[in-house]
Amino acid sequence: MKSLSSRSISIILLTFVHVTGFIQAISVPPPDSRPSRYFYCSSVSRCGRHVIPCPMECPTTSSPDPGAKLCYVDCEVPHCFVQCRQRKPNCDAPGSACFDPRFIGGDGIVFYFHGKSNEHFSLVSDFDLQINSRFIGHRPAGRTRDFTWIQSLGILFNSQTFSLEATRAASWDSEVDHLKFSYDGQDLVIPEGSLSTWYSPEKDVKVERLSGKNSAIITLKDKAEIMVTAVPVTKQDDKIHSYRLPANDCFVHFEVQFKFFHLSSKVDGVLGRTYRPDFENPAKPGVAMPVLGGENNYRIASLFSTDCNSCIFSPESGSNQDTSPVMNYGTLDCTKGASAGYGIVCRK
Repeated sequence: MKSLSSRSISIILLTFVHVTGFIQAISVPPPDSRPSRYFYCSSVSRCGRHVIPCPMECPTTSSPDPGAKLCYVDCEVPHCFVQCRQRKPNCDAPGSACFDPRFIGGDGIVFYFHGKSNEHFSLVSDFDLQINSRFIGHRPAGRTRDFTWIQSLGILFNSQTFSLEATRAASWDSEVDHLKFSYDGQDLVIPEGSLSTWYSPEKDVKVERLSGKNSAIITLKDKAEIMVTAVPVTKQDDKIHSYRLPANDCFVHFEVQFKFFHLSSKVDGVLGRTYRPDFENPAKPGVAMPVLGGENNYRIASLFSTDCNSCIFSPESGSNQDTSPVMNYGTLDCTKGASAGYGIVCRK
């Protein structure tokens, strides 16, 4: 009987606890000796029993390079979805909300929404989904409005509430985790570490850390995916934009990228309105900082309120509303050419 080769013996089995079973990640050196990883989705997962290789473009699930694309496999979709993704939101892609704050709508158009410091605004309001935000900010002497950033997100989904907060810091330390989670009003502890995962009791809300600290994905079953990273306002940012920040606060905030699976044609909110089929973006082309107002339409009383003038959240009637698939704008990749599809052109 032929003995096993050293390569066969070198197969390493890593077992990750999964809420619906176990996912086994099998690392096998391919013929060219480059590291690669294979995922085994258990028979009790939604996609069934499958072994899936990571793409050559992202052969591993971890890397010291924060800009590297990593292999991500979701065994909870019917066909074992695998993709290359970065561990942070793409602030230059549709569905993003970054900086102070700059949005890119579902239509691919860039706009700014300033809001006001220490107030709350509806980002997305649909019949069965509400995503709110709290803004923090700073107003230097002589300035007529606040500089603002998104500091927290409040989500209402399937009669549940979930929040994610970027905690305050006088100065930034990347070795400190600045993410604070809560579920139905209770603080939630999600251990630090790449692929550390939490599920709601009904398995319809999933939170996964993309790296050890400060970055996570929130998945709302069949509805949305929200990728967030906590970042500071850097000294370079302060210098470029003349924020004139105080010495005791680096204004830790979120960079966010949303991907929506199904939204109704009536969806509203600062960002949500840009996904409506009849939305005509009033942002003027060629303007360096096109600002869309409407603070009074989107202002809410608190992080979990649904009392804005344009809010349509109504979970009791949501199941009776027609929803239509939304183009997957949130995952456009401009590294492969000038055209990203959907009528959007990638520019340097």
